[in-house]
Amino acid sequence: MRRILQKLRVTLEMIKWEHSIFALPFALTGAVLAANGWPRPRVLLLVVICMVAARSAAMAFNRLADAELDATNPRTKMRALPSGLLEKAFVAGFIVVAATVFIVCAGMLNRLCLWLSLPALVVLLGYSYAKRVTRWPHLVLGLSLGMAPSAAWIAVRGSLDPRILVLTLAVLLWVTGFDLLYSCQDVEHDRAEGLRSVPAAFGINAAFWGARALHVLMLAALASVQHLFGLGPVAATGIAVAALLLAYEHSIVSPRDLRRMDAAFFTMNGIVSVLYFGFVATDILLRR
Repeated sequence: MRRILQKLRVTLEMIKWEHSIFALPFALTGAVLAANGWPRPRVLLLVVICMVAARSAAMAFNRLADAELDATNPRTKMRALPSGLLEKAFVAGFIVVAATVFIVCAGMLNRLCLWLSLPALVVLLGYSYAKRVTRWPHLVLGLSLGMAPSAAWIAVRGSLDPRILVLTLAVLLWVTGFDLLYSCQDVEHDRAEGLRSVPAAFGINAAFWGARALHVLMLAALASVQHLFGLGPVAATGIAVAALLLAYEHSIVSPRDLRRMDAAFFTMNGIVSVLYFGFVATDILLRR
């Protein structure tokens, strides 16, 4: 039992489960918009469990699929699988358990969530192979996280409203943009291994300009969400804060200096999602 718990701890460290914070606040934003306030506690709990379980399955699958590639990359060769801290069989078992938890909890929400759980897993797990077949794997990752607000809406309402798809678009643009930046760290490795990405195909400068453009479009999409849902000045302040944080994110990295990429990728984007959710939730609750 001690060995199993130790391997579980290493697995959670490997998949950085705490980074569920990226998409979870946007899922909660979708849930709050759907309920026009706080959803029922049971629904809220199931949404959180589904988000964490689905992301955990996807991240573990990504580490499993990329184990050999990670072993050849100086930045990733010390990850748990290539360094021998974990066995593939254990990680595979973890994926099965996490995916099962996701499907079961989705079924506990409503029938539509259950029907859509398997297609959602296909997208989430399929991302791991996107860079082998397309130079646009960043869009697949964007879709993987972008599904969160729409999925949460369905969890609350049992149906889909086209308006929430605009928030899905905003998250897709946001994630695609910051993944363009993050993948700049692996340009030489990707080219050597025949992997496809925008930086590998078009260069780091192009990736930075693409990320800037996508984040401007993301803010425009958030402004559309503001209009479509009739949100007030508190939520609008959230968009302004997100814009400032994204501007700061782009100011601390450049095509010639990627040393602060972890701060830009993990810290700033986590803050963006949490604060935007906080402003939107506050706006809705104050107007009730």
